[in-house]
Amino acid sequence: MTQPLAPKGRGLIVLLAALVAFAPLSIDMYLPSLPTLAGELGASERQVQHSISVFLVGLCLGMLFYGPLSDRYGRRPLLLGGILLYVVASLGCALVRSADQLLLWRGLQALGGAAASVLARTIVRDLFPLQQSARVLSLMHLVTMLATLVAPLLGSWLMQLAGWRSIFVGLLGFAALCALAVWCWVPETHRGEARGHSLASAFAAYLSILRQPRAVGLMLCMELSFAGMFAYITASPFVFIERFGFSPSQYALLFGANIAGVIVATFLNARLVGPLGPEIMLRRGSVVSALAGLWLLLAATQPALGWWGVALGLLLYVSVTGMLGANAIASLMALFPQRAGAAAALAVAGQFGLGALASGAVGLLHDGSAWPMCLVVALCGLGAFLSLRLAVRREAVVA
Repeated sequence: MTQPLAPKGRGLIVLLAALVAFAPLSIDMYLPSLPTLAGELGASERQVQHSISVFLVGLCLGMLFYGPLSDRYGRRPLLLGGILLYVVASLGCALVRSADQLLLWRGLQALGGAAASVLARTIVRDLFPLQQSARVLSLMHLVTMLATLVAPLLGSWLMQLAGWRSIFVGLLGFAALCALAVWCWVPETHRGEARGHSLASAFAAYLSILRQPRAVGLMLCMELSFAGMFAYITASPFVFIERFGFSPSQYALLFGANIAGVIVATFLNARLVGPLGPEIMLRRGSVVSALAGLWLLLAATQPALGWWGVALGLLLYVSVTGMLGANAIASLMALFPQRAGAAAALAVAGQFGLGALASGAVGLLHDGSAWPMCLVVALCGLGAFLSLRLAVRREAVVA
């Protein structure tokens, strides 16, 4: 049976979860302010929406650099440096006078936040063995989901209280507190004797990881699962509000129900991964993901199932995304203990990259029905299932 975490360990998990939450908070908190922000900066809505795309690109690029660099130079200096860059960039976002300035500072903010997102996961691998790390990552995901649920509400409250610029001031304050906590309580977890001999070899780890079918299967499982959720986030407002006639408040309740599903499934994973192991939990989660995808295809082609058929399929699919992500990345980093930073960076950057592709695919296929969303989510769910089959059938060859 899994041993309970010590109080100090629980505090560390909350801190690491706060670091992982940099990305969702940075996106979700300022979404309610986009129309107001566009008006005050004299920009089009499309220009302001590009700030989300710029943030995602910066996040992916930053992760791909921080991972190998942390394997060579350690986690702590890069983590602190990235958070400080995020603090400065958040101040820049709060002071912008044009949309072009916003895009520049959002890109820098993403490059800083990428350090928190990827290195928090890598530190877990440094500190905990495989099954314990899967449990810890699950608990961190719980905190992140709660932050995702609260972020739009917090952003709306700040905007009403002090204007949209206060949202970035709030993010600055959050990051500054995290930097202080990291300085005080997070030691260097990647010791010198475990580091690579050169910077070139650190980046060459990407090729070594991609050569291993098991590693590729684990990455694709978590990345495709995440991509399907991005497709859902992008398309579901149009499907439920315009197609099924939901009010914004009804849609918000539906969205909250899916977040609650993630929290419940991730909590169960945290309890069961100790006695059962990550591989069994991955298999179970991938089966649910594939079955949910098949159900969505059925719901999209059978009008008699109505909105509840689509909602049920989405609830099942979205609920297991945290379970798949936590177990897949824990298993992946266990394959490469000396290159955990590169492995985590490649996997998490791939999540956002495939998420952006899935989001774009839904937009291109948009026809006013639920079919494009259901199709893309279903393909992602089935792809995650098949990718895991690839992973579990191949022997791990540690580089």
